[in-house]
Amino acid sequence: MLARVEIYQGQQKYRVKIGDVVRELPLVKVDEGIWIASDAEIILGDIEFISEAAEMIAEKVKPFNPELIVTPEAKAIGLAYETAKLLGHKRLIIGRKSIKAYMSNPLVEEVKSITTREKQLIVLTREDAEKIGSKRVCLLDDVVSTGGTITSLERLVRRIGGEIVCKAAIWVEGPWYGRGDLTYLSELPIFVDEWRLKEFATRLKII
Repeated sequence: MLARVEIYQGQQKYRVKIGDVVRELPLVKVDEGIWIASDAEIILGDIEFISEAAEMIAEKVKPFNPELIVTPEAKAIGLAYETAKLLGHKRLIIGRKSIKAYMSNPLVEEVKSITTREKQLIVLTREDAEKIGSKRVCLLDDVVSTGGTITSLERLVRRIGGEIVCKAAIWVEGPWYGRGDLTYLSELPIFVDEWRLKEFATRLKII
């Protein structure tokens, strides 16, 4: 059986527990035959949940001694802020999802995420690039599924000269990311139809 893949049987919610905080995430269809447990509501506004997750992540990444957290826009910003504060950092860097008029010569990487149908951008301003410099960097996101976003961030930071000392998330999701270099708190399954399960199994050479 594929890791972190379950058959969809009409479920409406998926229960998660981070530390002492329990929540139910709604299942959302993101592609034909694929549903994910969406954390958008809690990660964008649930202060109790964000605080609990940030405290646990800060403890896990502290041994790597990061000097700076870099996070993608927009869901993980609150989490990154709380984590950076707990680590005693004075600043965090946000990888933007579009190029703005005020950005002069931004650095850009393309990324494809499971939750979006089109390619997106990850953008760093020149000012943020200078702040990263050669610092020890922790890349932080709320969920890592295929790894597209965090890998694009990694490429940007390495282009600048930053040292990636750790990559962290609340959850690793689905069967895709198996590189073993991610620090995370828990796992999230994806939910699929029978035909999607066979497709995944064939593509990932499980059968």
